[in-house]
Amino acid sequence: MKKMVLTFALTICSFTLFATNNPDVKEGDVLKIGKPIVKEYKHIKFPKSNFIIKRGGIVSYQNIVGSLVLVTGVKEKKDGTKIVKISRNDGGRFFGSHTVVKVDIDNALKSGELIVH
Repeated sequence: MKKMVLTFALTICSFTLFATNNPDVKEGDVLKIGKPIVKEYKHIKFPKSNFIIKRGGIVSYQNIVGSLVLVTGVKEKKDGTKIVKISRNDGGRFFGSHTVVKVDIDNALKSGELIVH
């Protein structure tokens, strides 16, 4: 019985910590692009490499890591997921070809692909 109560208490504490670590992102906020856990970004919807190359860009994720981005739009889907549009804070383009990219903000913050700056 003690183990059950302890497990329940730890679960409640972890949910409380998670709620405080996941801030509400609004238009005009500045975020930082982190390094993905896997080879490519999963929750930041960067275009496929062939589209980047067709538009004259260079596919290099090393240049993206650490970039500051600006939230330009926030939209909530019917299923409750938040989709955010981001652009580079310095006014440049991602990979030299795309100005705006969509992001699943909740999952990107959880995975560390985006970091609150």
